[in-house]
Amino acid sequence: MKKYTFTESKDTRSGFGAGLLEAGKQNENVVALCADLIGSLKMNDFINEFPERFFQIGIAEANMMGIAAGLTIGGKIPFTGTFANFSTGRVYDQIRQSIAYSDKNVKIAASHAGLTLGEDGATHQILEDIGLMKMLPGMTVINPCDFNQTKAATIAAAKFEGPVYLRFGRPVVPNFTPADQEFVIGKAVTLNEGTDVTIIATGHLVWEAIQAGEQLAELGIDAEIINIHTIKPLDEEAILKSVAKTKCVVTAEEHNRLGGLGDSVAQVLTKNLPSPQEFVAVDDSFGESGTPAQLMEKYGLNAAAIVAAAQRVINRK
Repeated sequence: MKKYTFTESKDTRSGFGAGLLEAGKQNENVVALCADLIGSLKMNDFINEFPERFFQIGIAEANMMGIAAGLTIGGKIPFTGTFANFSTGRVYDQIRQSIAYSDKNVKIAASHAGLTLGEDGATHQILEDIGLMKMLPGMTVINPCDFNQTKAATIAAAKFEGPVYLRFGRPVVPNFTPADQEFVIGKAVTLNEGTDVTIIATGHLVWEAIQAGEQLAELGIDAEIINIHTIKPLDEEAILKSVAKTKCVVTAEEHNRLGGLGDSVAQVLTKNLPSPQEFVAVDDSFGESGTPAQLMEKYGLNAAAIVAAAQRVINRK
């Protein structure tokens, strides 16, 4: 098992803030809109550098999506910023009609996704957003794993032509991917090669998958670990190549097991390579208030849960 280390833990939302600033420096058409959550979305550095390219919309998320769609007509590349719950569920009609159906070049930046929003509770912890967004024709869905990858993903999204949903989070997590990484939309990253089981993870669960791989190695189980940062378009080739070798797969995500990464992987395997699969995800329920660590343990979104799922799926081969 390849060893991964980190020197600091940082929140992925700060990676977005850093990436937005860099994207703004690279292209004067990059603009930002926010629904009264500048600090939470870490947009301050962009605003300080480019005050004339920032628009405070206030608590009017539907209006923000419409304005963003309009800005693209003049050649701007707008990033909208608010919590994932308000970036999707509250404004689904506006995204569907004004952005996705019209194929507008809007980048929907969604912070505080999943259970790790923590104490704010179930009303804010959206666990359905990946499903909502990936079902929209033409929508690219990106869910990076750490600060460096979120920064790289933000810069890549700015250069990409078409609507993008960029999902990231609130808590500090290990920052272990390279600062100078090349982020290729739609291309999976193999973190460890193995022969016994494939573990496919996204977002905050990638680091947990790495920890699970180390624990499985101690048990004599050789896990192949894949970081799927782009859920749509999905890297089907990487998935099929790995599962053809290991003959079984575990998917891990901070999302409802219905409609997320696991469902996408299952569709690929059903069509091409039927194989045993276990899902590490929230089991079709809402969240609740608690610390991120407490919630990840209670809902089975950690390394221990991935290890147990790997052992179960190997026994099903």
